This record gives sequence, structure tokens and C-alpha cells, in this order.
Amino acid sequence: MPVSKKPRKKTAAKTKTSENDNARPPLPDRRGMEGFMAGLFGGRGSNPTHAAQEIMYEAWEATSRSKRIALARKALKISPLCTDAYVLLAEEEARSAEEVLDCYQRGVAAGEEALGPEGFQEYAGHFWGFLETRPYMRARAGIAAVLWRLGRHQEAIDHYLEMLELNPNDNQGIRYVLAGHLLARNDIKGLKKLIKQYEDDIAAAWLYTQALLAFRENDPDADKLAEQAWRANSHVPGVLSGKQPLVASMDGYITMGGEDEAADYVEENGEAWQATLGAVEWLTRATSKLKPRKRRG
Repeated sequence: MPVSKKPRKKTAAKTKTSENDNARPPLPDRRGMEGFMAGLFGGRGSNPTHAAQEIMYEAWEATSRSKRIALARKALKISPLCTDAYVLLAEEEARSAEEVLDCYQRGVAAGEEALGPEGFQEYAGHFWGFLETRPYMRARAGIAAVLWRLGRHQEAIDHYLEMLELNPNDNQGIRYVLAGHLLARNDIKGLKKLIKQYEDDIAAAWLYTQALLAFRENDPDADKLAEQAWRANSHVPGVLSGKQPLVASMDGYITMGGEDEAADYVEENGEAWQATLGAVEWLTRATSKLKPRKRRG
């Protein structure tokens, strides 16, 4: 039975340290697969920006770093409005947080010009549902990530909030990153509003954060939330308490319910748990006697 996976949150704002020209996750880059979708659903156009994007589909699938960078540069020569080219350069070529930010900012500006006011009006509320909007959303997520890293926290949060307005379906998983940031800033009002917006979400990250919030507020449902979170991913209490090691994803994706998902959650939210007196100990006690439900059949 195939293991269910979801995309790992992008960490493109981190400066590349590997000099291996062929270093690359073994799984195909989903951005490159958008080229197939563009052909299938008639998303290809004939203007220079569309032509440049075709080159970027090729770049995302290239197996060497130097080839990917060269293709991004080629795309920009065809059209300076090719947002994905800036995204790739931010991820592959930029050597400092400031350079990464500059690339993403150029990408967002290019995306805004390429889409135009009419594009924002037409796609608002459904961004990501249209291939034309995805490069812009990728660049904007990159800006937010590096702004947070640079300590410009409110600016980062503002970007994430505006992205959720553009695309409430949140295909990128922005809400998980934003929830962690709001928790880190102790913006409980903002966090509660976000949780209510996605109250049907049953992802482990969502449930564990709700459990922590309930514990902080002495909510009588705290133990129930802890159980729900544990059933979504039973590894988190062990990782938080130090009884289990951090197991990083090896391929850029995380396994739902897996050790790598637990590590990803703790990396993002562990400090908030540790800063809440008694929270980790409570979670450990509340989940210590739980047993997985037996599968029917």
C-alpha cells in the first residue's frame, strides 16, 4: 500500500551549502510537472512570458544545478516577467538571505506585472487553481519565508495572510507555517481566527497546535485534542520530549503520520511547546496510554 505523502514546506530561504552540481531530490519536481498540465488543459500561450515559462518547466526537471540556472537565465532573456526564473535563482544561485530576498522580490514584481490588475481581479479567491498564478504564489511564499528568517516577522505574517486571501483553499500549506509564526509571537487572537478559518483540518500539525493552545488556556477539551493529534501522528510527543530523534525527510516530502512529519512539526513549533511550562510533560502523560485503533477488515 503506498505511503501517503504531502509536500514538505519549502525552505528555499536557506542558503545552499552543497556544491554538488547534481545534488537533487530523487522525486520529480512538481513544478516541472505543471508543464504537462499546461499542455493538457490548454494553458500554453504564444507571448514571450509563456515561452519563458516553457523553459522553466524544462529547468525544474533538469538534473544538474548549473543546467537549471542556465535555463533560468535563458528564460529571463526571453521575458523579464518570468517569475519562476527568479524563484529558481533564489533557490539555486543566491548566496545570502539578502540575495534570496532580492530574487524573490523581483519575482513578485514580475508576477504582478505579468498578471496585471485584471488578473488579480479575475483570479482572486482562486489563486493556485490557475497555472498562471502559481509562479507568483511561489515567489511570495519565498519572500515571506526569508523575511521571517531576517527577523522581519510582521512583514512575513502580512504576506502569508494576503496569500490566504488570494487562495483560501491554501494548496501550498501556508496556514501551517503561519500558525507556527503566530504561536511564536504569542498572537493568540490571530491564531484562533486562523484555526476557525480551517476548523475542518485534521492534519497533525493543526491538531497539535490546537492542543497546545487548549493546554495554555486550561480548556477541558485539551486531553481530547491531544488524543486526536496523537492519532494523526503518534511520534510528536516522543520527539518533543527528546525520547525520539529528529528524523528528517530524505526526499523533500514528508510522510503523513511518519517520523519525518513529527520532526518537521517540532522544528517549526518545538520552541513554543518548550516555552509553555508543563506542556510537553502534559502531552506525554495524556498520550502515553493511547493505542492505535485496530483496522477493520
